[in-house]
Amino acid sequence: MIVGETVKDIDIDMPSDSYDTGKYMPTFNAYLTAIVRDSKGKVINIHRQRSHSPTANFIYLLLPYNFNSNSNSPFTLTNISGGTCTYWPQLTGQTRDIAYPSNNGGAAPPPYLAMIQAGSGQLSNPLSATSLAAPIANGSGAGQLVYGSIMSASGIGVSGSSAYFQISQEYTNLTSSAITITEVGIVVQVNLCSALGPSVANCGQVLVWYDVLSSPISVPSGGSTTIYYTFTVNP
Repeated sequence: MIVGETVKDIDIDMPSDSYDTGKYMPTFNAYLTAIVRDSKGKVINIHRQRSHSPTANFIYLLLPYNFNSNSNSPFTLTNISGGTCTYWPQLTGQTRDIAYPSNNGGAAPPPYLAMIQAGSGQLSNPLSATSLAAPIANGSGAGQLVYGSIMSASGIGVSGSSAYFQISQEYTNLTSSAITITEVGIVVQVNLCSALGPSVANCGQVLVWYDVLSSPISVPSGGSTTIYYTFTVNP
């Protein structure tokens, strides 16, 4: 216990390198970039903003084993279709852990990137988001975009003193009208298994990251856009 008027009564200097300034600031950053092209492939818009919206599903999946063990309670993951499953990383038969390829002879595939989903709505609370407000469907009908395959880096990139990882996906507008994108999110396929048995739970596609665009982007008829998520760490 410190007894005194204020903490400054202590006759000691704080080391300068203990302050969270300059290079000691938090080093993790995420960015969202969208490059829009017209029907001839010419770049007509480049949108870039800082991304900072992991969802509750993302946080639950990162909680360590000892947290769930001490709380003795599972979490409910909700997928983009509204279905639910139980995530409870422990070492007993009734729990649900993230499955890896070596589990049960490879019968339970690991979680994997499903898509960067685009939408035309907006949610005010990204933390509680389990789906986009108004997802844009994959297709060539009115109001739809043709989703290309999601692409992920084969390794960690290095640029100067920064290390980064990037995922991206392309969307093509085959309709006769422009389509506006106002929201995007990262969706992963999650499969869970019992620690002591072959039981597997398919959680479906789970939204783990969500962003509202700081300004809408318009994809013209016959045009396309590529959306990039870049996650960067500085030393």
